[in-house]
Amino acid sequence: MVNQLMQKKIKSICVIIILTVLLSGCWDARELSDIAIATALGVDKEGDQILVSAQILNPGEIAGNTISTRTAVSTYQAKGSTFFEAIRKLTTIAPRRIYLAHLRMIILGEEFARGGVADVLDFISRDHEMRTDFNFAIARENTAENVVQVLTPLEKIPANKIFGNLQAAEESWAGVSAVKLDELIASMTSKGKEASVTGLWVIGDPEFGTQLENVEASLSPTEIKTDFIGVFKNDRFVDWLNEEQSKTLNRIKNKVKNTISWVPCDDGGKVAIEVFKTHANVSGSMKKGIPKINVDVKSEANVGDVACALNLTKPKELRKLESKFEKSIEEEMKTSIKKIQEMGTDVFGFGEVIHRASPKEWKKVKGQWNEIFANELEVKVNVKIKIRRTGTINQSFLKEIEEKRKQGE
Repeated sequence: MVNQLMQKKIKSICVIIILTVLLSGCWDARELSDIAIATALGVDKEGDQILVSAQILNPGEIAGNTISTRTAVSTYQAKGSTFFEAIRKLTTIAPRRIYLAHLRMIILGEEFARGGVADVLDFISRDHEMRTDFNFAIARENTAENVVQVLTPLEKIPANKIFGNLQAAEESWAGVSAVKLDELIASMTSKGKEASVTGLWVIGDPEFGTQLENVEASLSPTEIKTDFIGVFKNDRFVDWLNEEQSKTLNRIKNKVKNTISWVPCDDGGKVAIEVFKTHANVSGSMKKGIPKINVDVKSEANVGDVACALNLTKPKELRKLESKFEKSIEEEMKTSIKKIQEMGTDVFGFGEVIHRASPKEWKKVKGQWNEIFANELEVKVNVKIKIRRTGTINQSFLKEIEEKRKQGE
């Protein structure tokens, strides 16, 4: 009986100890009133220093639905000889300690990115407070501070707007790509692949974009647009891809989830086609010291709209449309690949493909791979398209409308 009582007491003590540990809270927990939550960081070059612009939440403006004359975010800036120093110097201006665990975007000014971004990535990857689920972008022909300060309609927090915009455009358009820290570092450290990051345009007057009037109008005079992809060599920004080149890059990297393309009709007009499934298989070889790459793309698509006299009830016409679309995409990809080769930066990762296919041969060429990529690499492209649906009507009524219009003239 005594032993049973002792065992119960020991169990009770153990339960109390465990609960004490579990209910004590996180050792590094911080009160909301003690921190300034950063949602975006802009990084620019200013002389020989780094300028950091931090987009900080105003918690009181986020929580309520009441109309306010204050913005939901504020911007604080500081300069330093390093990124780390500039981040710490923000505390001399911001009323609270900057908290980086809820970052959504890191935006690099184009001029800064051209000078190299390795030091910034090194700090970010080391900092224990920062997560890695935020996206990177480049301020196209602009500074990051101008992008960070633009207020956006619908979304009170501009960083969330840009983050969501990137995700939506990647899902539905394929001309952009949401790039996170791990992918960026992996590309920059690979011997056979270079990095790429989506660009951000400031449409309109950046200064007006900082004012509340910008979000009070039904059509905002100043907006932020995600558009096209920028390519790097090592850690330095090199150049911008256009829309076709950006889509080609994403096709080869299997990042196309949904997009729209068009094919010209024989008698004028166009057919818009929605591509909803794409898979690229990239293979490589080294023969007699010459690297070769084969890109096989298979896509499934639906007809979106037909602006010409095309009868899709006929299998022959449908197959003809598929063939024209295949040739169009194939030519677009070949032209884009050639143009990117001229830039001398292998953002496709063809070097990694050659490495896997011919490890011994790769050792001989990896030191000058970008030069070989630009001048010697042979790339063949083959595209196969299967159109699954032509819509609820098979034959366009545009021809009938045109004939009726002519009769009435």
